[in-house]
Amino acid sequence: MSEREIKGLLIDIDGVVYDDGEVIPDSVYAIRWLQQRKIPFRFATNATARSRASLARLLNGLGIEVGEDQVINTPFVAARELRRRPNTRCMLLVKEDARQEFDGVTVVDRDAEVVVVGDLAAGFDYHTLNRAFQAVLGGAEILALQKDRYWKVRDELVLDAGPFVVALEYATGRQARLIGKPSQEFFRAALDGLGVPAEHVAMVGDDIENDVQGAQDAGLTGILVQTGKYRQDLVERTGILPDLIVKNLGELVARF
Repeated sequence: MSEREIKGLLIDIDGVVYDDGEVIPDSVYAIRWLQQRKIPFRFATNATARSRASLARLLNGLGIEVGEDQVINTPFVAARELRRRPNTRCMLLVKEDARQEFDGVTVVDRDAEVVVVGDLAAGFDYHTLNRAFQAVLGGAEILALQKDRYWKVRDELVLDAGPFVVALEYATGRQARLIGKPSQEFFRAALDGLGVPAEHVAMVGDDIENDVQGAQDAGLTGILVQTGKYRQDLVERTGILPDLIVKNLGELVARF
């Protein structure tokens, strides 16, 4: 598969396991194959709209039996850190489902010390962005759950949270701190408890920058699947070289 023996996997969800609600061919088979052979893996996603419990239910509904402890998402990683900073006042720009991960965090609408920015989709209206802008001008830190430029809905690429994070950075002159992929902090959290050192773990994703280069920078193998938002021209434009390119998860497990 690569120059290094792969003993564990981190697997993106949207664009790798399913695409716009439809299961990608061979993905369920591939996950069951990994489970049968007891190859350690976790789902590692930048998706910020759902809680881990919700993502686990979605996967189970597709025929993939996993618990929420096998899912790592950016709200979980951010909330875990914020709970280590007791009484820190946090403004959450995330959807209701994702808020479940922030149990035990002090949530406020004004006078925030941290503004957590996730995917609000149509919720990113002027009032919401201006409220966050005022908080950051008042000294709040911007904590970006992800800075993805776009994602895929049906047959179109649509704006993700990244452009709105950058809008706040531009307006305030403050730099956001990134929690999700490609940050090494996210990969450390995803590896925690997997039981396999980074040099023997591969990240499997459809995003050449966040999944592949992010993994490589963190000392993992980066594997690109030709599903989801994969576009050959966009990949070539980046100049990033994956350790491996496969058609889908089914082709990947066939190489084990």
